[in-house]
Amino acid sequence: MRLLAYRIAANRLRTTRILDVTAESATVKTFTFKDKECVKALPGQFLMLWIPGVDEIPLSVLDVKQNGMVSIVVKKVGEATEALHKMKAGEIVGIRGPFGNCFTLKRGKVLLVGGGTGITPLLFLTRKYASRVARLVFVMGAKTREELLFVDELEKLCGKGNFIATTEDGSYGIKSLATTPLETLLIKEKFDMIYTCGPERMMLEVLKLGEKYGVALEASLERLMKCAIGLCGSCVLGRYRVCADGPVFTVKQLSEVKGEFGKAKRDFAGRKIPL
Repeated sequence: MRLLAYRIAANRLRTTRILDVTAESATVKTFTFKDKECVKALPGQFLMLWIPGVDEIPLSVLDVKQNGMVSIVVKKVGEATEALHKMKAGEIVGIRGPFGNCFTLKRGKVLLVGGGTGITPLLFLTRKYASRVARLVFVMGAKTREELLFVDELEKLCGKGNFIATTEDGSYGIKSLATTPLETLLIKEKFDMIYTCGPERMMLEVLKLGEKYGVALEASLERLMKCAIGLCGSCVLGRYRVCADGPVFTVKQLSEVKGEFGKAKRDFAGRKIPL
């Protein structure tokens, strides 16, 4: 009954005012607000944010504070996110959530691999657990230096030698994809867990390397989501509903959907389209 009450409360639409907007890059902003339900969120979970008169969209939680403050990271990629980027502190948005499962904490040596704004749940995880693991290495990739997010904080949390940045154009760090340094790391050192979030093709390559070197893995997936409670089917991946069965999936689960994971997704009409 307590779990049911929690789910009902989480799914109820609440309104709140934006308290702060911070530009992280030309296309990415962090939004902060207060919400007593979302402050319960754990790393990997997501919320649904309603932009009045426009749309409701799923977003990973970046951070929560004991004083009720919640932060999310939003990249401007379409109509809803563009409308949100135009909003300022004091304006009202709607919130549902938090939804889905979370990362499980694996003590020992941990490797995190993130791409673009996919680092959002990974940074949340790092902030919460960095001091509780034996070793933490973070590999982050982006197309250019400008698209690398929270570099200074990650270097501080992980230790400069444990943070590896890659850019496709070579403007910062190693000129490569985020997956390029991984095999060298996995050959040199035995990790107890890999956490990953970002472009799905990137995560597919990370999954393959995890399987090759026998390392447990959890990946946080993004899909088109409308209801966020497993009813509409818009986020279906094989036999799974990403909103209800995920968004965090294990190696075993992802191996069951290799025909689709990293290769295809569903559009607004439910049709399978290539990534």
